[in-house]
Amino acid sequence: MAKKDNEKIIASNPKARHDYFIDDTIECGIELIGTEVKSVRNNKVNMKDSYAQIKDGELFICNMHISPYEQGNIFNKDPMRTRKLLVHKREILKLIGLVKQKGVTLIPLSLYWDKNHIKLELAIARGKKLYDKRQDIAKKDAERRLQQHIDK
Repeated sequence: MAKKDNEKIIASNPKARHDYFIDDTIECGIELIGTEVKSVRNNKVNMKDSYAQIKDGELFICNMHISPYEQGNIFNKDPMRTRKLLVHKREILKLIGLVKQKGVTLIPLSLYWDKNHIKLELAIARGKKLYDKRQDIAKKDAERRLQQHIDK
C-alpha cells in the first residue's frame, strides 16, 4: 500500500515482514474507546505479537498493547483488550475463505492516521520457515555489500 501525503504512521510491526510472507494487505478501521485515542496520539502502541482473528462474523485484533493514558484515571481500559476492526461484510467473508487455507493468518503491519481516522493495515500472510528467513538475511547482506562497493 502506497503511503499518502496525509498519512502519519503511529506504529509498525517490522517483525511481521521478517516472520511472514505478505500475500495481500487490507485497510480497516479500529474501534477505540475514550482514552485509548489519546494514548494512540502519544504513540503509546506496541503491535509486537499481535494478530487478528474472526469470531462470529466479526474481525478482532488481539494482543495489541495500547498503554493507559496517564491522566485517564478511572476511564482507562485494559491495555491488552481485544478490539474490533471495522471492515465491510464482503471483505470479512473473503478473509474467512483465505484463513481456512493451511498456514494463512492475519497480521497487523502498521497503525496510522488517515486524515482524522485511525486505520490499521492488515496483512494476509503465510509463515516463513527458518531457511526462508536465512535466505532473506543473506540477500539483504549481499545488497548491503554491493551498495557499499558502489558508494566507494
